[in-house]
Amino acid sequence: MSSSTATHHGDEIIYELPDTIQIYRSGRVERLVPDDIVPPSLDPDTGVQSKDVVINPSTNLSARLYLPPSAADTSRKLPVLVYYHGGSFCILRAFSSLYHNFLNTLTAKADVLTVSVDYRLAPENPLPAAYDDSWEALNWVISHAGAEPWLSDFGNLGKIFLAGDSAGGNIVNYLGLKLGSEGLKVEGLVPVHSYIWGKDRIGSEGAEWKKSKRSVKDAEGLWPIVCPGTVGLDDPWINPLADGAPNLAALGCRRVLVCVGELDLLRERGRAYYEKLKECGWEGEAEFMESGEEDHVFFLFKPQSSKTAEFIQRLANFFNKA
Repeated sequence: MSSSTATHHGDEIIYELPDTIQIYRSGRVERLVPDDIVPPSLDPDTGVQSKDVVINPSTNLSARLYLPPSAADTSRKLPVLVYYHGGSFCILRAFSSLYHNFLNTLTAKADVLTVSVDYRLAPENPLPAAYDDSWEALNWVISHAGAEPWLSDFGNLGKIFLAGDSAGGNIVNYLGLKLGSEGLKVEGLVPVHSYIWGKDRIGSEGAEWKKSKRSVKDAEGLWPIVCPGTVGLDDPWINPLADGAPNLAALGCRRVLVCVGELDLLRERGRAYYEKLKECGWEGEAEFMESGEEDHVFFLFKPQSSKTAEFIQRLANFFNKA
């Protein structure tokens, strides 16, 4: 429900996304998604090492760095992957076990140095906090090549990739446009099952919307909660294809891999984003991957599936393309 008169110990719930989050009039927030926070470690299955760094103590902006075992065996500098987690801007963290386990596997398979960004969450820190943190973290990566040993010793900062799923995919688009506006460019962007939407239905969304569960429709009400200054669902931050949104031709990267899931309600937006890239005058190389018979961010919940292995291999190929 987008609004409720329900109370909890006398505190009124003003917004609820079932099984996800409850927000109270007092400002209290209850996150209902189980979230197992895990420490950095040496992963016995992949041989990947991880460690945490603080980027900005005043905002608690931090990141977890992942180093593949190959770093000890070669003088070759590794591509640097800056990863932005999902969770509708309001749940999960870079230190969640879901992301820690996934990035251990991706780091090892793709042979990259990964920086997983722990940005501030809404509604306590509404947008643009997550965008600001994500931009600051990217600049930290670029500027700390000499100060952070793993970056200086093992990272190839001439080959930086930005990737993220759901809200993280939304952030990746924002950063790509921000880079372009600053006259900067990274090697590639990988928006995965991106949390982008719009006021009007497109493609098959109309039919699916009519039969979708209430919780899916309730998700529209979350956007003004995480971004209270928004102009609505055609705000360029959530709808990069809206009239008046920045031209995707300005993306500051050389390549883009757009990933969608066949069963994900957001897939039509991802496909439309890819098609827009090809026709907008952007001079880079665009690729598209659809994971058949899979739903939103399936790879986090099905780590052993063949479709997850296929997905990770496609990302690895993209990162290591000559």
